[in-house]
Amino acid sequence: MFFVDRFIHSSILIYYSSFVSYEKGGEVMKSCFPAILLLVLAVSSPADAENFQPTLLKLSYEEILRYDFDGSPIDIPFTVNGQPAGVLFALFTKDKADDIAQTTNGYLDWHTVNGVDTCIYYSDLKTVPIGPNFITWDGRDQDGGVVPKGAYTYYLWAFDNQGSKQLMGKALHSGWGFDITTNVQEIDEDGLPMNNPIWYRHINRWEIGSDPEDATQLIATTITLDESWEIYGDTVLQKDDFDYQYIRVGNRDSRQGSIQKMKFVGGGDAEIVEDWGAEAPFATIFNTMGGTSAGIASDGDYLFTTDENHFTSNDADSDFYIYDMDGYLIDEIDISLWWSSAEDFAKDAQMNGGPNNFECRHGKIVLNCHCNCLNQMYDPARYLKSGEREDLLVWTNDNGDYTLDHNWEATADKKWVCNDYNVGPYKYCVSTDDNLFAAVCSYDIGTTSFGLLAPDGTGLGYYTFAGDTAGQKKGEIFIDSGTPYDGLYTDNEHLGGYFSPIYDYKGIFFLGHDSVKGLITSVSDPLDVSELPSEFALSQNHPNPFNPVTTIPFSLAEDSEITLVVYNIAGEKIATLAEGQFSAGRHNIDWNAGEFGSGIYFCRLNAGKFEQTRKMTVVK
Repeated sequence: MFFVDRFIHSSILIYYSSFVSYEKGGEVMKSCFPAILLLVLAVSSPADAENFQPTLLKLSYEEILRYDFDGSPIDIPFTVNGQPAGVLFALFTKDKADDIAQTTNGYLDWHTVNGVDTCIYYSDLKTVPIGPNFITWDGRDQDGGVVPKGAYTYYLWAFDNQGSKQLMGKALHSGWGFDITTNVQEIDEDGLPMNNPIWYRHINRWEIGSDPEDATQLIATTITLDESWEIYGDTVLQKDDFDYQYIRVGNRDSRQGSIQKMKFVGGGDAEIVEDWGAEAPFATIFNTMGGTSAGIASDGDYLFTTDENHFTSNDADSDFYIYDMDGYLIDEIDISLWWSSAEDFAKDAQMNGGPNNFECRHGKIVLNCHCNCLNQMYDPARYLKSGEREDLLVWTNDNGDYTLDHNWEATADKKWVCNDYNVGPYKYCVSTDDNLFAAVCSYDIGTTSFGLLAPDGTGLGYYTFAGDTAGQKKGEIFIDSGTPYDGLYTDNEHLGGYFSPIYDYKGIFFLGHDSVKGLITSVSDPLDVSELPSEFALSQNHPNPFNPVTTIPFSLAEDSEITLVVYNIAGEKIATLAEGQFSAGRHNIDWNAGEFGSGIYFCRLNAGKFEQTRKMTVVK
């Protein structure tokens, strides 16, 4: 791991890690932070260090609610723990994804869904205190019709809309916030939630939980590329060895793009893996129109990248690339039917609209660009299985619902034109939580901090962090894997700007966040055979926290050979709760932790290729 190369409290490293970006053709590219600030940071005493330890926001809720679906009100109960919150309720179809063919509807055909359960109703955000609360639902859909009897998935989505942002790391500010080139590693090399996630870019790394003011905790490397090659967008780490990372590179002169694999060397020069890739040391090289890229995303089995030409081409051109982990191109998918618009170009806007931001969670890719109105989600595994381009798309959110739209105002010069990078909201980021709600930072649209999209792409409106102004917003990232640092991370750009001489706002900040998923059903027995699950899932144990007994629910879509194992925070297996052949359906396993001490434990379910982990807390 890279941490063994750390030079603690070295003023030389402070200067090095904060100034060096990367080397291009031998020329060192530097940021513009004054050296005097870095030297001031260097003399801070280790004895004064206070590690970052946030208070998490967590929701307790009823996993199954019984309701007659007669149009009468029902209270959706929940308890807010840790921090006060703004909470919304959303109701979705359940296990209907396979029956939902690609459908486009809504004003200006703003919404396309394809093989995904869809949103029936969502509430306004309700601001609530810590403790027991509820949201009342009237049993009707968003259009006012009574929802038919059946089984439905419900979500509660929450974030801290009342408290102040808590500094996680001041040295992480790159001069452009963290909008384009930042990622977080939440899962360790054994597939468990990390006790200390890694906040990283291609040139530096930070262990979350470190002293937020200690710039020496930012570990840097230098990267030297071949002449005319540059780095674009996000980087991803190799899932079973974090010393290695995959970087999207591009050559503006030859208009080519590719991927390179590099070893991160803290305090030294990164090492390009010379024998990796179809055209070593490059992955299969492709031609592009010369734009940049969203960078690299990965589901652990494949590498994904893009080109984007929102300012470099008047010809329709946008592609999504799928590589295997050895650097061979599996498929090049033309996505210009979504990201290019001759109609917008004819209205004196841009032909192409990206994408240049994306993220992967649970194998799904969510994409957007600061330069247009479009937000999408892809399912590469489904596409690779069928080979049909329409199976790549899960949902699209386009102009028409007023969430993250361009040129919607009555006074707009280019009414409802999407590919227009001269108007807001400027969307410099996109990130999804564990339930695939997507937060999209939104700048130049008043005091809003982000737009929120449901797991099917439904626009849920704009929301604001307490104290935010109309200034710049450059990023939000969720950590939501059961780590001690789960939450919503953001910048404080609204107080300064790209080149402000004020440094108090610099850094990355924490706010509480949680989302949970339950069932509302009219079936008397929720475990009735007609309600058999269509997917595998490990649900959150209840109660949680607990002492000493808790129940662990899980669902199997088909008869399966399973193991249900408990690990301690050090990753050591301490109990096997279930092992062997289990029938399809819902199951509950009790765990008595009487012989174990207070602390955090992890429960992992393996069923064939399915694997999921949940965090459990014992309090004695």
